Amino acid sequence: MTIKRAHLYLLRHSSWSVVLGMVLAFTSCSPRATIPDTGKATAEAAPVSAPVTTEEEAEYEVPVEYYTLDNGLKVVLSPDETAPIATVAVYYNIGFRNEPKDRTGFAHLFEHMMFQGSENLGKMEFIELVQKNGGVLNGSTRFDFTNYFEIVPANKLETVLWAEADRMKGLKITQDNLTNQQGVVKNEVKVNVLNQPYGGFPWLDMPQYANKNWYNAHNFYGDLEDLDAATLEDVKSFFETYYSPNNAALVVVGDFEPEEAKEWIQEYFEDIPSSPVPPKPDLSEPRQEKEQRFTKDDKLATRPALAFAYHMPERNTPEYYAMGLLDQILLQGNDSRLYQALVQDRGYTGSVGGGINSDLGNMFNYNGPMLWMGSLVHDKNVSADSIVAVLDEEVQRLQEEGIDQELLDLALVKMRSSLYDQVSQMYGFGKADLLASFALFDDDPARINALEEEFKKVTPELLQKTIREYLRPTNRTVLVVNPQAQI
Repeated sequence: MTIKRAHLYLLRHSSWSVVLGMVLAFTSCSPRATIPDTGKATAEAAPVSAPVTTEEEAEYEVPVEYYTLDNGLKVVLSPDETAPIATVAVYYNIGFRNEPKDRTGFAHLFEHMMFQGSENLGKMEFIELVQKNGGVLNGSTRFDFTNYFEIVPANKLETVLWAEADRMKGLKITQDNLTNQQGVVKNEVKVNVLNQPYGGFPWLDMPQYANKNWYNAHNFYGDLEDLDAATLEDVKSFFETYYSPNNAALVVVGDFEPEEAKEWIQEYFEDIPSSPVPPKPDLSEPRQEKEQRFTKDDKLATRPALAFAYHMPERNTPEYYAMGLLDQILLQGNDSRLYQALVQDRGYTGSVGGGINSDLGNMFNYNGPMLWMGSLVHDKNVSADSIVAVLDEEVQRLQEEGIDQELLDLALVKMRSSLYDQVSQMYGFGKADLLASFALFDDDPARINALEEEFKKVTPELLQKTIREYLRPTNRTVLVVNPQAQI
């Protein structure tokens, strides 16, 4: 099996309906003697209590228990007896943005290295261990973290915790493994970007055009020369620096006993030594004062495409939450203003998509400058200027007509639905993703239960203020794909 980076786009669109069947099948094997296996049969799923209805709107609350081990590892536990499944996620506070200069793509390369064997599990044995016990697994590299997760039958939780601790404690770093994975990553770049129409558009391209700070604007997939230049010493240093427990968060979601899970976590993770972590680099972006426009020739594309991006407000500010609601009004769903204007009314395109942290996550799982971005592929007889004019018209209409309480309430309903979709995504992984992100970035995974209230604080006046500052044309970057393929 080839492990490759899973963008959230892929997670959303993959056929994950097979996961539940796989997990509930309880296909298991006898692990080697050194691998802990309780052998405990999983009981039937606890009955779900009927919802309590009151005159007030029922509030859903995610159980959160949060603590830190002596070595600095952040631990989040969130029991859920809905199904006999457990999800384990380990997030390391290293991503595209803060990888070393002159080693572009190194964070992603190292994600691949984490599947090449550890002290007690040989190459591919981590994958086999999870799959033969009825589970699924994957890893991905994002702006501000690299993550690994497993979804397994609940009675295999201890086994997976042991395995994650084993590779955190000692990855098998060899020249053969490095050379092999350099080739795998270079091939992935060729297949997913260089040899694909619209490859890297806009998720990989736009940050490089819109941002000025190298950390936000370099090629996250990695230049092929930089990937070739990575040495064994680079890999060892990277592992010792960024894959230490004090630079990580461990999340367990699902059907488990918290006290039992704590004992396993203490046993397997507590003795892993911490390491000094370098200070976070300066990620700040200057205020954009002039619209930027760029054109990219695409030898494989047959139709033109356009992407637009606006710099976001700082994370967790009132304007940040306001932008989340403006995203719902302008871009999310078939009732959004841009879908109606570009697809339904004018027929410029068949779809328009995007959002905050589009294609690489969601508006919650990043920790630095970000773009609100939209994109579309359109007919050749439609000019880029006409599309941008529609965008300006819709933003101006919001500003001139204002956003009344009815429209604000609709945006809140859509946001609430989107948030609940995220929390329930992939049998616990969506919930684990938010909990890990808030633990890493805010030291407060319980923020997951405060998000809805933050959006409710947004007023029509705040929305107008946010439009004026963040949706102004001078805060915008436009990227046009010029098709070069002959039909």
